[in-house]
Amino acid sequence: MDKILDQNQLRSFAGAQDDRFVLFGFLNVYKPEGITSHDVVAKLRRVTKIKQIGHTGTLDPFASGVLPVCIGKATRLIEFLNDDKEYIATVQFGANTDTYDREGEITARFDKKVTRGEVETALCGFTGEIAQMPPVYSAIKVNGKKLYDYAREGKNVEIKPRNVKIYKIELLDFDENNQTAKILVNCSKGTYIRSIAFDLGVKLNCGGYLANLVRTKAGMFCVENSVKLEDLSSCEIVGQNLINPQDVIDLPKIEIDDFEHKKVIQGQVLENKSASGNGFVILIYNNKIDAAAVVDGDKIKVKKVFL
Repeated sequence: MDKILDQNQLRSFAGAQDDRFVLFGFLNVYKPEGITSHDVVAKLRRVTKIKQIGHTGTLDPFASGVLPVCIGKATRLIEFLNDDKEYIATVQFGANTDTYDREGEITARFDKKVTRGEVETALCGFTGEIAQMPPVYSAIKVNGKKLYDYAREGKNVEIKPRNVKIYKIELLDFDENNQTAKILVNCSKGTYIRSIAFDLGVKLNCGGYLANLVRTKAGMFCVENSVKLEDLSSCEIVGQNLINPQDVIDLPKIEIDDFEHKKVIQGQVLENKSASGNGFVILIYNNKIDAAAVVDGDKIKVKKVFL
């Protein structure tokens, strides 16, 4: 993924306003442990003086790793990003907690010890599309209220299982003495790794909770290319680490000319001269994203304009 490396490139890519950069793009931020995803956004708003900033998917406070952040009008491109995730999770066997992770209160302890072979066999049952019960301490809403609010009030509420996809789950390491397993999980959006830890403990009849979590991938954003939050100390540094949306949005791209650009600005329908099939496309004008549109037969209908 290419980055905007100097001021001239950045001004050409994003434009300028009131002697400040008008930033438009994505940041691959490495979120440290101990802060919320909203804390990351809040810091970047303070640094850049830009309000229009958002992340693409919450990472729990005790977890670390990849947190893609959208700057400026790039927030309107979130829906077009790949949502698949990859994690390295450490599961502690021998106990359950009410939150399914190390932050919660222990609700049960188990004497049973498991072996590496037993863990590997149990993990085989987690691949493919599975029905997963979300933790009671989660942000899923029931009747307009988040589950963790019900849990903190001591109220029971019906929780329905959700279908998620586990593309790959693999045991990376097992410490038999400490009864911990390090597991690689590649999964769809909405998968709760905490629930996998709990369910794995149930399957092995030994209890289990999530002791550590690192998100190594979110769509096309990888941990090896991420930037530490503490290093993003100025608007200029943020700009230098911006990722061009064209490099991370996996949609067909159509180059448009001056005449078509004027029609895009006015929200008019374009003639489809090249795209095959139907669906979303990105319209490119002067090497920048001009709009998101939908191909409908011989027409291209503009949905979102970026000016």
